[in-house]
Amino acid sequence: MNSHHETAYAKARGLGAAGHATGHWRAQRISAIALVPLALWLALALFGGVAADRAALTAWLRQPVNMILMILLLLAAFHHVALGLQVVAEDYIHTRARFAAIALIQLLCVAGAAVGIVATLTMALTG
Repeated sequence: MNSHHETAYAKARGLGAAGHATGHWRAQRISAIALVPLALWLALALFGGVAADRAALTAWLRQPVNMILMILLLLAAFHHVALGLQVVAEDYIHTRARFAAIALIQLLCVAGAAVGIVATLTMALTG
């Protein structure tokens, strides 16, 4: 169709605020849905006493299912935090500092996830 005859809606359809809003919204919802069972799993384990001491936690993390679920929890949690904080930065920072803030948020969340995963693997594999 010729651009002279396109409606304003047709031109803007699918663009969102910056052309990626729908994907960002979906990613937030998917990470939140993933966090529900993972957080319940961790809460039940913690209330069950798996973290009573380092030896008990290490033995618990040595079980492959627990190690994998812990890594998935860390990935989902830090991804969810990064998405949420990015929205806050986009909504409330209206200067050139917005890009730096978003970059810092992303960097810190990746670093946090990496530290958590390395700690999990260290405890699980070396004891």
